Amino acid sequence: MNILLIVSLAVMGALLGSFAVAQVWRLRAHQLVQDDQGGDPVNKTELRRLKRLIRPVREDRSECLSCHHTLAWYDLVPVFSWLSLGGKCRYCKAKIGATEIMAEVGLAVVFVASYLLWPYSLGSAAQLVPFVLWLTACIVATILFVYDTKWSLLPFALNIMLGCLGVLYLTSLVVLNGAALDIGSLIGAVALLGGLYLLFSLFGWVGMGDGILGIGLALFLGDWQLAFLTLFLANLFGCFMLIPLYIRKKLHRNVRIPFGPFLILAWIISMLAGHTIITQLFGFSGTMLNALVL
Repeated sequence: MNILLIVSLAVMGALLGSFAVAQVWRLRAHQLVQDDQGGDPVNKTELRRLKRLIRPVREDRSECLSCHHTLAWYDLVPVFSWLSLGGKCRYCKAKIGATEIMAEVGLAVVFVASYLLWPYSLGSAAQLVPFVLWLTACIVATILFVYDTKWSLLPFALNIMLGCLGVLYLTSLVVLNGAALDIGSLIGAVALLGGLYLLFSLFGWVGMGDGILGIGLALFLGDWQLAFLTLFLANLFGCFMLIPLYIRKKLHRNVRIPFGPFLILAWIISMLAGHTIITQLFGFSGTMLNALVL
């Protein structure tokens, strides 16, 4: 086990987690401006607060969203800056919130887990390509996760980007690494995670963005069994959230539950440990069945 590489991946994941959250706020600013210009109702207070984030790249500096003070480098050290400041702005003492540190820690964990649980070899440059594409997809998925959690919306452009990364990932496995591709299983995965949710969106049960997201996730999984496991885990996670709300009578018809984060979390688990989970599950079930029959 390469400890230096693991530490480097953790640091990289934390840095890119911070980057992902920064992009979430910039995307939100652009969305609000577009909606306002298009005549759609927007939160004017939120628009005024975030509109400053829309500026040329050469002038783009991180700032506090409350006091708009430009942040120094020591305010932007992933995890440590948040902890040392107690989750508050150094200058105005406004609460930063837990989103930033959760994204930083979460992506750091995903990067390290990806290396430790990666199902393919990483011994050559060609074998590194799918791994890098996967890590890139995890960054995009983090932005989608946070955006959907906050505003129950999955930006179309990011969904398409994730799908394109999925196509490149599959291509790199087949062309560069000679992996076998089961077209039938891939179609089944896309039908389960993409087609099913697109069908649900016609009835208004989920948003269309969930269906488009499902297609991108399925392209990485490439296996209908892993897609089914993702579907199962996502709905299981959803139940863990909805049942307590129902018990506390906070669940009503107008409540919007973002499903994208559940899909993304289940996708990561299935991608890195899906075959192990399926083997253990069916192995345990088979043992029980034999015991009952005998």
